Amino acid sequence: MASGGPAGPDGGDGGEHGGLRAALSGLTTRGRSFLAAGVAAAICAYVLGQSDLLRVGLLLAVLPLICVAVLYRTRYRVAGSRRLTPSRVPAGAEARVHLRMDNVTRLPTGLLMLQDHVPYVLGPRPRFVLDRVEPGGRREVSYRVRSDLRGRYPLGPLQLRLSDPFGMCELTRSFSAYDTLTVIPRTEPLPPVPLAGDSSGFGDGRQRSLALAGEDDVIPRGYRHGDDLRRVHWRSTARYGELMVRREEQPQRAGCTVLLDTRRAGYQGSGPDSAFEWAVSAAASALVHMLERGFAVRLLTDTGGTVPGEGGDGFAGATQETAEAAGLMLDTLAVVDHSDDTDLSRSYEVLRGSSGGLLVAFFGDLDAEQAAVAARMRQRSGAAVAFVLDSGGWTAAGGPAGRAEERLRQLREAGWTALAVTSGAELPELWRQAARQHSESAVTGGSTGFSGGWS
Repeated sequence: MASGGPAGPDGGDGGEHGGLRAALSGLTTRGRSFLAAGVAAAICAYVLGQSDLLRVGLLLAVLPLICVAVLYRTRYRVAGSRRLTPSRVPAGAEARVHLRMDNVTRLPTGLLMLQDHVPYVLGPRPRFVLDRVEPGGRREVSYRVRSDLRGRYPLGPLQLRLSDPFGMCELTRSFSAYDTLTVIPRTEPLPPVPLAGDSSGFGDGRQRSLALAGEDDVIPRGYRHGDDLRRVHWRSTARYGELMVRREEQPQRAGCTVLLDTRRAGYQGSGPDSAFEWAVSAAASALVHMLERGFAVRLLTDTGGTVPGEGGDGFAGATQETAEAAGLMLDTLAVVDHSDDTDLSRSYEVLRGSSGGLLVAFFGDLDAEQAAVAARMRQRSGAAVAFVLDSGGWTAAGGPAGRAEERLRQLREAGWTALAVTSGAELPELWRQAARQHSESAVTGGSTGFSGGWS
């Protein structure tokens, strides 16, 4: 949940300097007409010597000026804030924005008109009218935003338009608070396909490893505030002369790399239904699924960049909470765009220096050279699953009909479990097909077993 915070009681975008001039520029058509009529009547009264007409002219001219002076002072009377719930939503889902206005003075406000700035992709610009806010009072309004396009969208600034009861003057003041709505890719729940193994480091295997470790094999560390006193290792405490505790053994998790090909040359078309958007959404679904299954996951793109990219070969999940790790990678996928790279060499270099694990890749169109690079990626992974988007099935101007099948055969010969993705394909069904293909290959000896498995 993100909060815009109060903008301060002034709510203005300027100080005293130039304030009166800005207030005079806020005269409405009615106010300007009254002022012009009053000046004209005063001139005519002076020329004709009519004192009654002079009084009428002064009244007409002074009324809009009084309204300007009143509104000019009311700019310091309100504070505004914004609250966005939730601040991260999947594409196509709605978020609600709550606006709150507080009258921080002892005088009631006049007519208030609120307007919040939102990008056009989130919907129409919201406007609200508040009739009157009592001294110390509060008003809350809300509106909904929705986007089918992933990305980060700024909300704000909130504008407050003040108007006098006679409609002579209108002033617009901007608050300083902003919020950001993050629209992440849509994710689909994937079936827990039973394949060989599971994430290592859990279950009976871990219990057996702990049972084999004797008391003398424990590696202690210094006591830290908050440590459980039941973990105090008294033998080490006596040896070192300070309080020592047994280390908590961290279960070793199987690693999974989700590779997303973002090369501009690998995809055709654009928009929510394009092949690239399908690949981004599928990568998001895969990484969330693998995190939920207990894997340590990292996101890798063709540019060689990894997320989270700090320690542990860039894997998340081993030292982070699952929700935190998923949020970090989904935020990255929310703004990922096409890269200008023409090959997969940089991602291959990252994989070549890693310690293996499961590899799930989402490729765009592959030519013979890039298919060869992708085939070599299989050498450093315990198992590899490739979803190759066939542009011939996504756009009318796709590549040669037989080229996609040729690339799939090249990957399968290198040990990949490879499937073609055509327009309208559903990832859960492809996930099941990949499991069946892997099982058939394992029976015939066409590929190596999964290291740590996938599910």
